[in-house]
Amino acid sequence: MAPAVSNMAKVRITVDGSLPKGIGLAKSEVKAAAEFFAARSAARSGRVFRSVAVVLQDDAFSAEVHLAVNGVEGPTDAITQGYDPLPGEDDGVYGEVYVNCERALKCAPSRAGWSPARELLLYVAHGIDHLSGADDLEPADYARMRRRELSWLRDFGCGHGNPR
Repeated sequence: MAPAVSNMAKVRITVDGSLPKGIGLAKSEVKAAAEFFAARSAARSGRVFRSVAVVLQDDAFSAEVHLAVNGVEGPTDAITQGYDPLPGEDDGVYGEVYVNCERALKCAPSRAGWSPARELLLYVAHGIDHLSGADDLEPADYARMRRRELSWLRDFGCGHGNPR
């Protein structure tokens, strides 16, 4: 199991939607990964994660959300939507991470040594990284985010030797 990260308040993570059998993960594993990535992201950013919904989707649902949130047509791997705290809520990170299970199933075979589970967890890590304020608009920022997210995957137990 993943090592504990104890430098943050307990984040409320929910996982909504359906996981195709071909992904090879249970919702409880997606939740544990999201908790781990949120702890790592909080340690990096100094922002406390309060509540994150991980929403599992297919290409059709992804295309709808991508258009609604980002104004871009077509499906994508991960979409992040952050929210300000409601009056009376503690300051911190609140948001949704939409991850495309269908895309993970399609893309994983093109990466040597990757499983659909690892691909999907990369999308979760990427969305969590964005929720903390990380940006990948410039190539150097994208590379920095990808190195960090791959490190989180390895530390969680999803290295090349254990693709999950």
